[in-house]
Amino acid sequence: MGLLVALRQARPQALILALALVAACARSAGATERFEATSRHDFADVEHWTRVFDDPERDTWQLPGEIVAALSLGPGMTVVDLGAGTGYFERRLSHAVGPTGSVFAVETEPNLVAHLRARAEHEATANVIPVLASFDNPRIPSGAADWILLVDTYHHIDDRLGYFRRLKLALRPAGRILIVDWKKQEQPVGPKPPHKLARQQVIGEMTEAGYALDGEPVELPYHYALIFSPRSD
Repeated sequence: MGLLVALRQARPQALILALALVAACARSAGATERFEATSRHDFADVEHWTRVFDDPERDTWQLPGEIVAALSLGPGMTVVDLGAGTGYFERRLSHAVGPTGSVFAVETEPNLVAHLRARAEHEATANVIPVLASFDNPRIPSGAADWILLVDTYHHIDDRLGYFRRLKLALRPAGRILIVDWKKQEQPVGPKPPHKLARQQVIGEMTEAGYALDGEPVELPYHYALIFSPRSD
């Protein structure tokens, strides 16, 4: 009631300003909600997530070989696995870029980063570089990446619009991003539909963040796979 009384008593110019501020706050709240992560987990329990992420059955529906092939990696290239988890893709990526290439395995959970380092040592993948990221910053050197790969990670990111605008800085001039995430429907694996993002929503957000859809390189049973490149405008 106090706000309504104040608005009634305000001068016209002040009233217009107050209403504009209220509208701006509402828009800001809506934008924040729109770009919130749909799913949040505590990833500190590495043993648990190793059972989930490295389940041998995953190969039958994630098709990791086809995803890595879609990147067309070659010797000496640099690929970022953003949201590397327990390192499910790392050995394949390491082999694809060869000993002169680099694989940045990026995670925000310190326990997972320690696990990624131990796994790289165990698998003798010397070109795998574990990175402890911030939630709003992947901590990748500017202009370092030929490819950035996100598998089952996009829906975990808050403020995706700002995040992916900043992520452009990590790409080389011809660098691209491959987003692989869950189809927004009931499926025998993966999160429930409310925790997923529809393919068209991802395309819309990435377009708003300044990217163009370059293609959909592989068909997966439970995921869409979208390649994006930064627009020059």
